[in-house]
Amino acid sequence: MNRTKRIGNILKKNLTDFTIKIIDNSHLHKGHNNFEGLSETHIAILLKKKNKIKISRLQIHKIINSLLVEEFDSGLHSLEIKIN
Repeated sequence: MNRTKRIGNILKKNLTDFTIKIIDNSHLHKGHNNFEGLSETHIAILLKKKNKIKISRLQIHKIINSLLVEEFDSGLHSLEIKIN
């Protein structure tokens, strides 16, 4: 399974109050520090609340970062999180 799918599965399992979209933006960084742009190292996460839950953006970022520790340890370089 590729990184984008793994991240999607992890987040969908743990953040059930959100609709989640995962985008691999690695190709946008091709050529930066000799990066080939092919490996899934730059990921964008788009979250949209399904209901009116009380949770801060900071809390969401902390949850996501803690859920994705293994991905960071195995090569995830950049994570962009957008919350609506």
